[in-house]
Amino acid sequence: MGISRPSRPVLLTTAVTAGALVLTALAPGSATADPTPRPAVREGSPLGADRAATAPEAAAQRALGDRGSAGDTGLRGDKGRGYPRERKLTAPPENPADKSIKLGLTPYHGIAPKLNALQRIGDRVSVEIAGRSAGGHQLYLVTVTAPESARETARQERMRERIEDSPAAAARDKAIKSSYKTPVFINNNIHGNEWEGTDAALKLIEKLAKAKDRKSRSLLAHNRLYFNITTNPDGRIAGTRANANGFDLNRDFVTASQPETRAVRRIAIAKQPAVMLDLHGYVNGTLIEPTTPPHGENYEYDLFLKNSYANALGMEAAVNGLGYTEEKDGVKPAVIPFRDQEEGWDDWPPIFTPQYMPFHGAVATHTIEFPMQVNNNAYDTQPVQELRRRAAINVDIAGAAMRAALDWTDRHRTSVIADQIEVFRRGATGAEQVPVSEETVPGVPGIGPEDVYTTEFPRAYVIPAGGAKGGGHGQRSATAAARLVDHLVANDVRVERASHGFRLGGRTYAKGSYVVDMHQPKRGLANVLLADGRDISDKVSTMYDISGWSLGRLWGASVDAVKSGDLDGVHTRKVRAASGVAYVAPRGDLRLRLDDPREIAAVNSLLAEGVSVRRDRDGSAVVPSSARRAATAAAKKYDVAFDATKAKGGPALHRTRVAAAVTPGELFALREMNFDVVPVSTGVLNSGFDWKKADVLFVSAGLDRGKLNPAARAGLDRFLAGGGGLVGRGATGAALNADAGLLDVRAVEGNGDANGVVRVANAGGTVTGGAPDHSFVYSPSWFTDLGPGVRAEQRYGSGNPLVSGHWRALEDGTGGPADAAGRASVVSGSAGAAEVVLFGTEPLFRDHPKGVFPQVGRALLSVG
Repeated sequence: MGISRPSRPVLLTTAVTAGALVLTALAPGSATADPTPRPAVREGSPLGADRAATAPEAAAQRALGDRGSAGDTGLRGDKGRGYPRERKLTAPPENPADKSIKLGLTPYHGIAPKLNALQRIGDRVSVEIAGRSAGGHQLYLVTVTAPESARETARQERMRERIEDSPAAAARDKAIKSSYKTPVFINNNIHGNEWEGTDAALKLIEKLAKAKDRKSRSLLAHNRLYFNITTNPDGRIAGTRANANGFDLNRDFVTASQPETRAVRRIAIAKQPAVMLDLHGYVNGTLIEPTTPPHGENYEYDLFLKNSYANALGMEAAVNGLGYTEEKDGVKPAVIPFRDQEEGWDDWPPIFTPQYMPFHGAVATHTIEFPMQVNNNAYDTQPVQELRRRAAINVDIAGAAMRAALDWTDRHRTSVIADQIEVFRRGATGAEQVPVSEETVPGVPGIGPEDVYTTEFPRAYVIPAGGAKGGGHGQRSATAAARLVDHLVANDVRVERASHGFRLGGRTYAKGSYVVDMHQPKRGLANVLLADGRDISDKVSTMYDISGWSLGRLWGASVDAVKSGDLDGVHTRKVRAASGVAYVAPRGDLRLRLDDPREIAAVNSLLAEGVSVRRDRDGSAVVPSSARRAATAAAKKYDVAFDATKAKGGPALHRTRVAAAVTPGELFALREMNFDVVPVSTGVLNSGFDWKKADVLFVSAGLDRGKLNPAARAGLDRFLAGGGGLVGRGATGAALNADAGLLDVRAVEGNGDANGVVRVANAGGTVTGGAPDHSFVYSPSWFTDLGPGVRAEQRYGSGNPLVSGHWRALEDGTGGPADAAGRASVVSGSAGAAEVVLFGTEPLFRDHPKGVFPQVGRALLSVG
């Protein structure tokens, strides 16, 4: 296995609490160490049993309305201008409640005045607005570089484009080698209550703006430095990890559901950084990636490891060189997980910023975790003087890491850009990946077989139009296909559309089918989004966060992986946006399939307008011909298709008002489907809740019937006995069902550490009709001992249902995928007047598995 990895203990282990995966340090930390470094808790789990998920509805609508365009970002709007690009910022009103103030750090309202002042120092600092947060706050992107004429800036842009578009030619381009400015991106404060990167960045920008020494002048002449000052101003102000919508932004890069994440995505595409840092807290000693296995299999990991490890060594030396000690200051020496740990801090999922950036050409990316805890309990219990001492140390350490990374980049800029070009060249030519080894990555100790992760890229992906003959998944929602294509394009993945029918990989495809040629610069990103992924349960004992995801399986569109074939005979044109799907049959009654969240949103809009809608036996919606005008408006707004039907439909559907005890991601998804939602919790019900506001209760988090006071419990029981519906998810939903004596089923909890994409078999009908044959699980559960009248709407697949992710049995051999195989994953039935649906899967997880959302939407409409 080559040079053996240092024989240090595994520093992290897993504990499962309430279905949440938490990483816990085994070694006792100092008084200043966070005992649960960057805890991998379930999104929304910190709410507790007495709090409701909250997000301003206007903030959710702002986020949903952002389609990912540059808009007012300035990232695409300053063509024809050089640098500097001074922009006078309007300072927000002073907010004395800003949580940064207590730490002696810069409050959000103080950032704009500082940036205005920095722009007035010389000619090196420019500010752009990269977007707005969910809460409406501006995101400031600062560029620091030597002045450029408009002509020189245009030349730099042409070189940047050539690196991606024509990498083989770029590798031979002497001008790129001699004069292209290396882009470096420093992302700060993506977790709102990990503050100090922002202040370190402001200090460094000021120093560079004023510097007159030769080294600084050379740095800025040969590099462009980009600073996202605070990625999460909502959380910075409120002292929360999440943004105003309750999302952990550093888990959102596959989905890009939040405006802040989409802003960072635009920066990645427009600026094409070769090196990036993401500043976090709090782990003592300072943690500096690269990580432990498993490593993302879609990277050009040999190039990534070579540069990331070398840069990490420089940052480690700079941080340790500050002279802080554990005895004097409580600061332990820095840690590089690849070298110092065995598992527990991986770079497998592309949901984190540093794990997303390599797909846009970054060859050295790092999470940096400063050591001194100032958030959570420490923020509330430590004296202000102590908090400010700790925060000052963190600012110092963050600054040292930033400066070291800039120095390393400047010294190695020629090879760094050459490696970025090579990433794109391999993708464009379909070259094989290079497995890491002592020979391919010299100078990095401890490389062994456990570090080798590669994949086999298909020749292409096809998203069929009108169905695929001779195989494939079968055509599903055209609306889902359009959304998937738009998402790929927004990620800078190249998509083409066939102008004629064609045959590829033994299958025949219709005109209009979308083709993703995998000979493209960003093939890694295309594959990480569309591929099934891999079951890595046997690779490591613990994972930091999710291990499985697949837009190809979970977003509701048909996606075929074509292993080999000749694309020369496929006539296509490049796609800038998916073709519209909106359609209304010209005559007769109308049928709207409810297989996509946009279709659920459309039917909810019709119901809100008072349109008479009936549910057919397969769960689809039947709309009378008299409502054609309303259907036409809904088709255009939601990009859905209303087909003609002779079916008259069955029971009438009604506007469903949902009392939701859910995670923030689920609340967001419910609003995405246009449900009328009132967040509730144990605390809300105990304070008095008017059940006349609700038709159905959706429970997955934050509601414990056993902790309700007598009046609240009686009110809930009256609601259910009076015909109020219940949709439950996971252990919390199943517990409420059992405590209220509703469905006669036994809920079985699997390994709470498990997550991933699973195969399922759908029974069809009102809940799972038209559903994909895959779903998503996180702390999976299932149902046995189904009583009379209980229907299994869906079952886990036979054998091993896990397609990709990490799902092991517990130590006693139970709770694994073998136990779940063939078991009911979704059940429904009547309990007196109440209609109940229970989910053991996680269909709304972090607003991600779009194609699975309609199962919840249909359930709410049917039980309501």
